[in-house]
Amino acid sequence: MGPEAKTGFLHLLGLAKRAGRTELGEDGVSGAAADGKARVVFLAADAAENSIRRTRNATASSHAEVLSVPFTKEELGAACGRGSCAMLAITESGLAASAVQKLAVCCPGIYDDSVQRLQEKDKRIRARRAKKRPHKQST
Repeated sequence: MGPEAKTGFLHLLGLAKRAGRTELGEDGVSGAAADGKARVVFLAADAAENSIRRTRNATASSHAEVLSVPFTKEELGAACGRGSCAMLAITESGLAASAVQKLAVCCPGIYDDSVQRLQEKDKRIRARRAKKRPHKQST
């Protein structure tokens, strides 16, 4: 895994956090999944098995992708301005697709299916939003 790809993913997580498009920790992730807001959930490589099991159960009925990432709790936490973070959810479809795309660059072949699914979801969401709010034509 190249350092540029690794830092690109972590920087994007920090950007999503600053934009208010993340939920951190078990309670935040479970709440976002229950509300249908979570688009992708990232689990740290060293997250506790019980936390992983509870998160997978909480997200089972949602449409969120749940992905284990090759980063420690400390690395994810540092990206999000915390000491540690075992799991986090991104709630905006475009940011979620971009983050998984950066993961696919870090780890070729592992996240390719997730990238494709999230990009398709993002296109559908954007199309629905465009139908709801048609742009005014200037005269």
